[in-house]
Amino acid sequence: MKTAGLVSLAEIEDASRRLEGVAVRTPLDRSRALSLDASGPVFVKCENLQRTGSFKIRGGYNRLSRLPESVKERGVVAASAGNHAQGVALAASLLGIRSTVYMPENASIPKIEATKRYGAEVVLTGDQLADSIAVALEASERDGTEFISPFDHPAIIAGQGTIGLEILDSLDEIGTVVVPIGGGGLISGVGAAIKSVRPAVRMVGVQAAGAASIPRCLELGRVVPAEHVSTIADGIAVKSPSELTLEHIRTFVDEVVTVGDDALARAVVFAAERMKLVLEPSGAAGVAALLQDEHTMVPPVVVLLSGGNIDPLLLLRIIRFGMSSEGRYFAFSTRISDRPGALHRLVGLVADSGANLVGVQHHREGFGVHLEEVEVALQIETKGRPHIDELMATLAAEGYVVERL
Repeated sequence: MKTAGLVSLAEIEDASRRLEGVAVRTPLDRSRALSLDASGPVFVKCENLQRTGSFKIRGGYNRLSRLPESVKERGVVAASAGNHAQGVALAASLLGIRSTVYMPENASIPKIEATKRYGAEVVLTGDQLADSIAVALEASERDGTEFISPFDHPAIIAGQGTIGLEILDSLDEIGTVVVPIGGGGLISGVGAAIKSVRPAVRMVGVQAAGAASIPRCLELGRVVPAEHVSTIADGIAVKSPSELTLEHIRTFVDEVVTVGDDALARAVVFAAERMKLVLEPSGAAGVAALLQDEHTMVPPVVVLLSGGNIDPLLLLRIIRFGMSSEGRYFAFSTRISDRPGALHRLVGLVADSGANLVGVQHHREGFGVHLEEVEVALQIETKGRPHIDELMATLAAEGYVVERL
């Protein structure tokens, strides 16, 4: 029986039939790396391997396929930082519908170009996603086109819920399912599917700490937008859920946890190095929550990897940050005398310690640099924090004053 306002299992099953031949049935694999870290079996649902690189094609196609022909003829509009944009663009192309997608001016270039390749007209507008949404809604009203919300519609939720059906079909035993949350459409659909069949399964949602409106919404019992959103996880950088998704979360989700950008960055690095998977920060939110080990995750755990559309430049920065936080990459500055052989001596000490030098900057002028001194900044690869401490002790014993960068 369907509770008023909530998407039913029958609607999700219907969406699954519509998506046959459109959405990929993505792998559900056991992760040895996460299982070891969590001391129990952990499986990953790889929606980063879905068409367009995220789960969004599921909800987008289910929504667009149900539009009346008269609406399809006028076209659709959407607003997105990237993943929903690509999902709508591909779904519209497959159905022969004209689509226009409004994206923030600072949206990832690869996501902008991918959206265009999938057939949408892209309009860059505003600094924040909220600005793009406002312009898209104005265009929809002005031109009579259908606005396709990334999460606030039953058909979107039902489409995303097909992931839950695939999880249920793949595993006989499930303790916890961990799902990233932005506006809430994904966890609403997955939660509705899972809980309708196996109500004892624990549903855990994960929000970026810089965009974590849902805990407060649940506490107050109403939608309360976050005043400010700031996170590297642009895929879940949403100010608030809708009334519809909040009701689903209240009904189907057992716990909502938050992860900071540091944890998200470490999770992206962990996935690349240990799991051999490329994830965007929002797609790695469940991994970050599991690695925090601060919450109740009843095994077996299923972690939904929601997307892998990451800008290569951001990936480079995150990898460097993650390596630094783990003590695998270290940067420091010191001063040496401006004489032949001084730099050679410093570099030799680094080499003798077993560290690998990857970058050097050499400055003769600067604040506080004396006439016969040179300031040197070194970037090195190390074997962990104890190795860094050992190197710092060696340099201090040799008379170098070191500043960590």
